[in-house]
Amino acid sequence: MFSSVLSRYIHTSPMCQQIIKLTRLRVVDNSEIGKQAMAEGKPPRVIHIYTKKKYGTIGDKVLVAIKGEKKKGVVVGVKKHQAPRIPKFDSNNVVLIDDTGTPLGNRIHVPIPLLLRTLLKQRTFAKGTDYTKILAIATRFV
Repeated sequence: MFSSVLSRYIHTSPMCQQIIKLTRLRVVDNSEIGKQAMAEGKPPRVIHIYTKKKYGTIGDKVLVAIKGEKKKGVVVGVKKHQAPRIPKFDSNNVVLIDDTGTPLGNRIHVPIPLLLRTLLKQRTFAKGTDYTKILAIATRFV
């Protein structure tokens, strides 16, 4: 009887390691708002994911709430188990961008996957969001 009572209070489902709504992210660029939020211990949370799926992965655009403001960002690293030759990170990483796709910071502190280079070049178009600037400020690729 004790085990049946205890099993009601223990969740046995696996931990979700995908980017969904209300997921905490780590800002990896040197934007001022990102540095302040991470220093205060209040990381940004996902409000919306700009994909048809219900979850986000590497290269997806997200809307985050950071220090009482809404900012857009690009996911550059996830904890989720990845396909072969795609690195798995220890935290969910994001680079903050403005509406035109220009990053708010001018340096990315962590290495980003090479897969991101092909994904973001495909999603960049002439009169819209320009993700190539994110690739330009990245110093290391994995």
